[in-house]
Order: sequence, then structure tokens, then C-alpha cells
Amino acid sequence: MTSIALNLRGLKCPLPALRVRKALKTAEAGALLLVECTDPMAAIDIPNLMRETGDAIEHHGREGDLLVFHIRKATPQAATA
Repeated sequence: MTSIALNLRGLKCPLPALRVRKALKTAEAGALLLVECTDPMAAIDIPNLMRETGDAIEHHGREGDLLVFHIRKATPQAATA
């Protein structure tokens, strides 16, 4: 299974969510995105994006100013279910 690290530190809204969307479009089904960002709005934008795309946040947390998301790209069966 593929892991994709996205260092989005320093990017401001809406760039973190747009970069995650772009990475999800090119990722294979089941891939894990390891996202790190510092924009506080990403705590709202990325979960909203996941509701829109059908992909899943497996883990999210905060380490000081750093937001961390582990996002699993949906499989075709999960996306249509």
C-alpha cells in the first residue's frame, strides 16, 4: 500500500485543502496520505473535503501549531456504497 507525505506547512487557506484534493485525484485506491499543515482553517476545510470526496480521515491530531491528518483514499466499492 502506498503512503504519500504532504508537507503543507506555511500554506494558507484554501491551499492545504486544494493540495490534498489534487493528491487524492492522482493517488491509487487505498493509498494513505500523511498530511502536515499549519493553517488553523485546515481543521475545518480538510474534514469538509473528505465528506465531499468520500475519502476517510483515519487519524487527526494537533502537535502545537502543527495539524496532522492521515487520510485513506477510498476504494471504488467504498465510494459507490
